[in-house]
Amino acid sequence: MANRTDPLAKSIRGTNPQNLVEKILRSKIYQNTYWKEQCFGLTAETLVDKAMELDHLGGTFGGNRKPTPFICLVMKMLQIQPEKDIVVEFIKNEDYKYVRALGAFYLRITGTDIDIYRYLEPLYNDYRKLRRKLADGQYALTHVDEYIDELLTTDYSCDIALPRIKKRSQLEHNGQLEPRRSALEDDFEEEEEKDEDEPLATGLDDDHEKDYYRGGSPTRERDRDRRRDSHRYRDRDYDRDRDYDRDYERDRDYDRERGRRDRDRDRDRDRHRLRDDKDYGRERDRERDREARERDRRDRERGRHRSYSRSRSRSRDRKDRDDDRRKRHARSSASPARDEPKKKKEKKEKKEKKDDGTDHPDPEIAEANRLRASLGLKPLKL
Repeated sequence: MANRTDPLAKSIRGTNPQNLVEKILRSKIYQNTYWKEQCFGLTAETLVDKAMELDHLGGTFGGNRKPTPFICLVMKMLQIQPEKDIVVEFIKNEDYKYVRALGAFYLRITGTDIDIYRYLEPLYNDYRKLRRKLADGQYALTHVDEYIDELLTTDYSCDIALPRIKKRSQLEHNGQLEPRRSALEDDFEEEEEKDEDEPLATGLDDDHEKDYYRGGSPTRERDRDRRRDSHRYRDRDYDRDRDYDRDYERDRDYDRERGRRDRDRDRDRDRHRLRDDKDYGRERDRERDREARERDRRDRERGRHRSYSRSRSRSRDRKDRDDDRRKRHARSSASPARDEPKKKKEKKEKKEKKDDGTDHPDPEIAEANRLRASLGLKPLKL
């Protein structure tokens, strides 16, 4: 409950006021001892007492990025959302400069563009010193007017991103703000009026003084001419400054135009270089593809020639094997017909030998059969 926004608080820039602080910084503030002990239960009235105790401003510091009491009080103001009159009183407080800085920072992140310029620009006349704690924990010296200029011209302060605001020239053009008037202009006008009204002829006699005031005095004429010349010189200086500003604007426009032409020329050169590089890369890829196709064609022709040679050698070998087989077959088929009479004769002789009984196991009978065979008798078959 201590970290929740007041239920009666209005949304700022379409969101919860505490969301104007980054989530990481919010968590560090919620875990800080100063927030838990000193900021608990503060109201818009009791917040002033804590603001009067501040002796420096800043965002976070140290290695663990510890939040400062200043940023803790800013977070508390976002949580309770004090009235606009209270914030304006903070800003107009001339006795406590850190109360003024706290109110100015809160108005910068929550107020409208017109209120920011209306209430913060008068603080340019405050030149009092402020202590600021840096990120490394050291203190640096600054001033109220420098701090206000930081709030109006930068987008980041005290580790918080400041909401964007319109330029003052745009608000003046729309008629929402009057042109800014310096606080020193009144002093300048008073000094000029005093110089014109005071008598320039102190110490002269009465007659000379009367002549001086009647207008016939040469001294008064000389003083009038001197003032007229001074005004003329001032106008001439103004015209010279205006001409200088015009020449400066013209030179700046010329430099801007020349810079734009140089950028366009560099862009065109880079575009042409990229196009040439792309065309070169495309041509190189095309040449590489053509070489790859030629290499593949040569490989295919070499493979076809090799396969044709292998097929020819294979067919030649097959033909030789067929011829050899045919010859062997012819030789084998022709030899039985040629040797058949010889086999029959040997078979007949063998048969005759078997029939004449000469091969009988008994040698006497075999001898008798050979004898009988020579006489033409039949063999013995004992």
